[in-house]
Amino acid sequence: MLRGELVGLRARLPADVPVLEAELQDDVVTMTRSYGRPWWPVSPGTEASRYRITEPDDKRAPFSVVELATDTLAGIAVLNDIDTHHRSAHVGVLLRPAFRGKGLGTDVVRVLCHYGFTVLGLHRLAMDTLADNHAMIAAAERAGFRREGVLRDDSWTLGSFVDRVEFARLAGDP
Repeated sequence: MLRGELVGLRARLPADVPVLEAELQDDVVTMTRSYGRPWWPVSPGTEASRYRITEPDDKRAPFSVVELATDTLAGIAVLNDIDTHHRSAHVGVLLRPAFRGKGLGTDVVRVLCHYGFTVLGLHRLAMDTLADNHAMIAAAERAGFRREGVLRDDSWTLGSFVDRVEFARLAGDP
C-alpha cells in the first residue's frame, strides 16, 4: 500500500466494487461531471462497470483509496494515459460522498505524485477539472500543481457548457 498522511492507495478488492458501484456509479450528477460524458445505467458487477477489478498496465494504474484513520474505503484514484516516452500521465481522483471535504483529495493527489515521480520515474503529471469544482482546484493547488489554462465551454455537463481548468506538476516542482 502507498501511504500518505490521511490515505492509503491499494489494489481494488472484491468487497470494494459493490460499494463504489452503489455510491459513485448511481450518483448521476457526480458521474456526469467527473467523466465528461453522459451518465448511463450500468448493471452491478458487469464488464461495463468502471469500478470492476482491473490490473494495472503500461497505460493505467488504478487504486482504491482507504482512509487510514478508519481503514475504510474512501474512493478511487488513478494514473491514466501513462506515456513512458514523454514520461507523463494524468491524475484522477473520485471520493465517496462521506469522504469529501475532509482534506483527503489533496493527500490522494500527493500520494499519486509520489508514485508517478518516484516509483514510475515520470516527469510530468497533469490533471483537469470543471471550473466550478472548487474542492478539486484547491486540492490540485495544495499538492503543487500549477494552473496551465482554461478550456472555455469545453464540457457539456448536465444541460450547459462549463469551462475546464488544466493543471500540471513537474517532477522538480516544489
